[in-house]
Parts: sequence; structure tokens; C-alpha cells
Amino acid sequence: MYNTIIIGTGPAGLTAAIYLGRANLNPLVIEGIQPGGQLTTTTEVENFPGFPEGVTGPELMDNMRKQAERFGATFRSGTVVRVDASRRPFTLVLEGGAELKAETLIVSTGASAKKLGIPNELEHIGRGVSTCATCDGFFFRGKKVVVVGGGDTAMEEAHFLSRFASEVFVVHRRSELKASRIMQERAQANGKIRWLLDRTPLEVEAGDKGVTGLKVVRNDTGLPETIEADGIFLAIGHTPNTAFLDGQLETDELGYLQVKAGTSETSVPGIFACGDVQDRHYRQAITSAGSGCIAALDCERFLTAEAV
Repeated sequence: MYNTIIIGTGPAGLTAAIYLGRANLNPLVIEGIQPGGQLTTTTEVENFPGFPEGVTGPELMDNMRKQAERFGATFRSGTVVRVDASRRPFTLVLEGGAELKAETLIVSTGASAKKLGIPNELEHIGRGVSTCATCDGFFFRGKKVVVVGGGDTAMEEAHFLSRFASEVFVVHRRSELKASRIMQERAQANGKIRWLLDRTPLEVEAGDKGVTGLKVVRNDTGLPETIEADGIFLAIGHTPNTAFLDGQLETDELGYLQVKAGTSETSVPGIFACGDVQDRHYRQAITSAGSGCIAALDCERFLTAEAV
């Protein structure tokens, strides 16, 4: 029996573990299949406060884990495949059948960026292929980049990247964009953005120094072509990692966990959410860490009230 189990790591889960450890609540952290979360695929983090020279994603996550362990958090490898949220203590079932029980849960399982599923894509995540313009746009100052997608997110990413890149090519597999009219108009008024619609990505092209371009096929002619670029930004959406909850917690229309305004409280008392699993807008390391702090404080107050 645990006071609190934190499902998932990353900046949110590890920050929650630090705070709960300092409160002598000895949380257990279930690491999942990607300990440290999406930052472990980021080569350089320059916008996390306290690192004037920048820090690598894996180094930042390793330091946060060591800090949580220092205050009494324990870690267990495994994937949670099922949760019984119908009664407390909550029961978690890990892959392989092991069961754990906890008085409270913090869900920080994140959201997975949708991928294209084309050759050389995964191998170059963090090496020229990115899923976050605000995280990595700075590294492409004066360079050519491609944004893949046709929705509002793609328009936002393209507009943001135009601050740094010399040219931004928007690639979309349809002849019409899905973005709202106002977002389209804003992007179309940007002189740095070029439009390559009705094209389907085929392959990330790369050399010894990283990404060199994106190979696409023109849907109208069936002919392939290569868009020369130094970076490729995927803006085709995210999928919150909530399948294991089997609909027991309230979500929005995209599947992100709903929390009460100004808190980390989900629809089930005693279960809290933090990080990208409940954040469809910002998805930054620092906002995730802040939400992890909120979740830990909410969880601590919940347990304290129960004990009175």
C-alpha cells in the first residue's frame, strides 16, 4: 500500500515526486516504456530556467530523478495496463499481472506526438526532426524548415518558425487546409511561408550531418520531389496517453484529462493529473514541471484532510 503512486515520469511526474518526497509521503513512480518522457529525445534544452548554457534532455531528466530519489521517492519499471478507479485504495495492474494499491494517484503519462510513419523519421527525432517548434525553432536560425500539417497547430508552428528560419515550407497531403480561417489568413500573410499542398511525405532524407530534406509525392501527378530543408517539424497532432484508464476519468473531446480549474483534480477524488496528459495547449517542460508541483500539493492536502 502506497500513499501515492505517480504514473509516468517526465518533468511533471518527477517534480511531483520531488515535492511528495520532501513531504515524507514516499511516493512510488512507475516509469513506463520511456523513462524521462519526451525530453529524453531532445538533444538540447535551452529554455529551462537555471541552465544559462543549456542542458541536454536526458541530463535534465536524470538530475530530476536523482533529486526525487534523494527525498525518498522510489522508482519501478513497468507499464500500467489497467486502473480500478471505482474505489479507494485504487488498484493498478502492471504489464505481467503485478498489482499495486495506493490511496492516491497522480497521472503524468504525457501525450505522444503523432508520427508520419515514414523511413528515417524516428531515427532523426532530435536530430533535425522535431515535434515542437517552440522547443527547437531557435536552432534553425537562418535555415530552411518544413512544417508537416494543415491544422491550426501547423499554422501556429509555421508562423513561430518564421521568426528564425529563412524559409518555412508547409506540406499538407490535401489541397485545402484544415485550419480555421483566421489562422490560415495569418499564415498566408507571412512572406516567409511557402505552400506545398496536395503532397504526401514519403521519406526523411538525411546525410552525415543530419536532415537534408523531405521527399514527397505530388498527389495530382504521382511524381516524387525533394524539398531541401535543414529541419522537419511534425504538426499533425498529439494523442494523450490515457487508454489504460478505460474512460474512468473525464476527458475533453480530444482525450485530454479534464481537471478542475486552478487545480490538478480529476473527476475522481484522489486522482490528480499533471503534464501533457491534461495540457493540450502549452506542452513545455517548465509548464509540465509547474503542473507537477500543483499535483503534489493537491495530493498532499487531500491526504492530510483524509487523516483528520
